[in-house]
Amino acid sequence: MEVVPAWAPAVGFTLLPHTGGLLGSKITKREIPVWYESLQKPSWCPPNRVFAPVWGTLYTSMGYGSYLVWKELGGFNEKSVVPLGLYAGQLALNWAWTPVFFGAHKMGWGLVTLLLTTGTAAATTASWYNINKTAAYLMVPYLAWLTMASALNYRIWKDNRNKK
Repeated sequence: MEVVPAWAPAVGFTLLPHTGGLLGSKITKREIPVWYESLQKPSWCPPNRVFAPVWGTLYTSMGYGSYLVWKELGGFNEKSVVPLGLYAGQLALNWAWTPVFFGAHKMGWGLVTLLLTTGTAAATTASWYNINKTAAYLMVPYLAWLTMASALNYRIWKDNRNKK
């Protein structure tokens, strides 16, 4: 008798990344109207309304990719330690960025967190490529967004360093 329906892991892995995003959104919503709006931002900064749907899409994509890797490797086992461990590490770093940048107003440390996230996400993608190419390709938009987010974080930090 099967206790967990066959579809449950796919749904669980796909939704897991949203957990940190939802928790972080509480901080972001509090800080956008006052602190974030007071910061100087470059002309190419996306409007605030873009961030939630983009992150929702990226979280869904990476979550499903992690499911594909988990399934391909036969679950949590010795073979999945590195690819899923890298994924968990980049996800934890991703979730840490919001409390650092928006919660603590540490723009420089936010940049460090983003660069570590980007590096770990790139390592995750590389480790997934030989396991499941679709999973690796699902990470590509995330890597592109992290690159843009890192450049944006850098400009905001650089342009607002002297702001208290």
